[in-house]
Parts: sequence; structure tokens; C-alpha cells
Amino acid sequence: MSELLLPPEHRYAKIIKEKLNEDGSELSVLNLGPTHPATHGIFQNILLMDGERILEAEPTIGYIHRAFEKIAENRPFYQITPLTDRMNYCSSPINNMGWWMTLEKLLGVEVPKRAQYLRVIVMELARITDHLICNSILGVDTGAYTGFLYVFQFREKIYEIYEEICGARLTTNMGRIGGFERDWSPEAFRKLDLFLEEFPVAWKEFENLFERNRIFLDRTVNVGAISAEKAMAYGFTGPNLRAAGVDYDVRVAQPYSSYEDFDFIVPVGKSGDTYDRFCVRNAEVWESLSIIRQALDKMPAGNEYHAEVPDYYLPPKEDVYNNMESLIYHFKIVMGEVPVPVAEIYHPVEGGNGEIGFYLVTDGSRTPYRLHFRRPCFIYYQAYPEMIKGSLLSDAIVILSSLNVIAGELDA
Repeated sequence: MSELLLPPEHRYAKIIKEKLNEDGSELSVLNLGPTHPATHGIFQNILLMDGERILEAEPTIGYIHRAFEKIAENRPFYQITPLTDRMNYCSSPINNMGWWMTLEKLLGVEVPKRAQYLRVIVMELARITDHLICNSILGVDTGAYTGFLYVFQFREKIYEIYEEICGARLTTNMGRIGGFERDWSPEAFRKLDLFLEEFPVAWKEFENLFERNRIFLDRTVNVGAISAEKAMAYGFTGPNLRAAGVDYDVRVAQPYSSYEDFDFIVPVGKSGDTYDRFCVRNAEVWESLSIIRQALDKMPAGNEYHAEVPDYYLPPKEDVYNNMESLIYHFKIVMGEVPVPVAEIYHPVEGGNGEIGFYLVTDGSRTPYRLHFRRPCFIYYQAYPEMIKGSLLSDAIVILSSLNVIAGELDA
């Protein structure tokens, strides 16, 4: 996009004219996105450039806005989970579990300890997947393809575990009010054990490939730095805030699903630059592995995988076909004949990119009166123009990659 395409009233056109008259230098306008492979999503940045250096940036979002919050107002509570899948699709199970926990808070449902631990395991697997994708793609954006190709096979292994749990891989639609739709199979635990044995070796090699790599350090250290004060002012949460030195983690600040039963540290950085964001995510992967092992070691005996709440938990299909009571419950749940409290609640969970929140208002009907998703990508993307101002174009790509802006979560 050149300055000739800009309307005369656009502020960039005025800046270009002033600069040309001032010292004879010619500025240019570059369209980064919305369909650029380096943006990792469908969103646009109109950049005002002085050679390779960025002077101004004007973001545009909404290219894949799907009106999820409005759609949710016309869906029964248990049919909203597929919408949560399609926000941060790199870690769908965290979104799923966050939504079920929101409903459980609304309905006063107490989830069995074993089901809570199973949820913790699947949420930490999702966090590993999210960080694995973010950091390996950051390597690609700095010119190092090998690390991405090497560790990406382990995302496949996690997806195989998802398949054993719920039958799906990317958009998982996992769980139910009160727990899971079925108990985990022995094969799921076998694949989980195999992953815990093989993945740490590969992740250590991945770290060794990047953390002291001179080219990678030159491309990431002191690039896209943001202070703790400014990050908090913008509403940052998650790894991007922790990289700036603030140790806020929802799992610690407001524990849910029995996270208080596990010992883990919250990794933090110092400078809030691209390299710190990379290192914080690397460290969080190790903490997630530790949490999963602790959950397996502390797993309560028995086979409880859901709460006994027949008013809200859909009975097994076989029982519906053969048992009148189950058929009645199934009918009442599907047709929305079970009363729901009139309430206004908010429930946060620690997603791959930060605090995912569900603000739910109910009026007693079978659908939400109002539902708002707090999407971390939408909140911290507003800082991107300020973070890239004065940087080179190649730095802008790396900064965007390290923020891990997921278009589905940005727009919703």
C-alpha cells in the first residue's frame, strides 16, 4: 500500500507531506496483513515507514469476528463449549474447562476431586501445546526452522491423548457440567506416561538450540520490551505480563480445580522483551510437566469422573434408550426445563496467553442473558503499535510472534 492510496485526510498522508517538505526525505506506507504469513492470523497493521524503521502503526481487527457472544445468547449452556474451542484453538481444553467451571459456580456444583485432577492434567497439556507452538514458531520467525519441526511431533502426541479422552483433537468440545462425559481409558494414561517420558528430553534439546544461540539472542534481546507498569496499564496477564516481572498467575491468585494442592513456581522475567517472553514460556512448560506428574501421583482412588447432578449432567445414551428416568432427565435438560439461578458471575482461568474470563448474566432461562469472554489477546494486542514504534520491520514480526496473538481469540 503506497501513500498514493491514502485519502488526503488520513494522518499518515499529512505526516508524509510534512516530512517531505521538512528535509526532503520520503516516507512510505506498508500494509502488514491482513493475509500475511508472518502475522499468524487475519489482522492488519498499516505501518508508516522511514526506510526499514517503523514510525507509526495503525492496527485493524475484526476480520474473523464471528459474534460468539451474541450467538451464545441463543444457545443452551451446554452448547456454548464449541464456541470456546474456536477462540484460542491452540489450547482449547483450557477454554472448555473454564466455561464448565463458570457454570458450576453458577449452579453450585461440587466436582469430585478425581475429576478436578483430571481437568488439571488436560489443562496443563493444553498449556504445553500452546507454549510449544508459540516458542517454536518464534524460532521460525528468526530463521530457525529445525526446532519447530523437531518439537511439533509432540503436539501430535498430546492430540492423541485428547482423542482418547474425548474423540477430538484441535477443537475438543471436552467435558460436561460436573466433570467429563466419560472416564479416561487405560490407553489415555499409557500415552500420557509415554509423553512424560519422551517429551522432556526433546524440550531440553529445544532450549539448548535457542537460549544461547547468538543469532537468536541478537534478534530477541531488548526487542519489543515493555515495563511492568505499562504492561499492567494495558491489562496484560499471562506470560507476557510475567516476562515483565509481575508474578500474577490466576492458578495461584484465585485457585480453581484444586490447583492449591500442587507445588509449582511462577516463572518471571525482568525486561519484558521478546527473549524474556520466550524464556518464561519455556520455564512454564517445565512447571506444567511437574504439575501433571503431581496430579498423577496424588490421583484419588476410584473411577469418579463427574459430579452426581442429574438435573444438569446428560445421562449416557444407553441409559436414555433403556431407562425411563434417564430419558426424563435427558428431555428436561435438552428442552431447558431445569431452572437456572438468576445471577451475575465472573470466573477466570489461567489460559495459555493469560487470564481467560467468563462474565455470565442469567435470567433463569435455558440460555445466557449476557455472556462476555475476557480474551487476553484482544487486551494486549492494543499495546502492539507502541511496542513496535522505532523498531525495524523484521523486529515487528518477532515481537508479534512472541506476544502469541491468536486471531480467533483476538476477534471472537
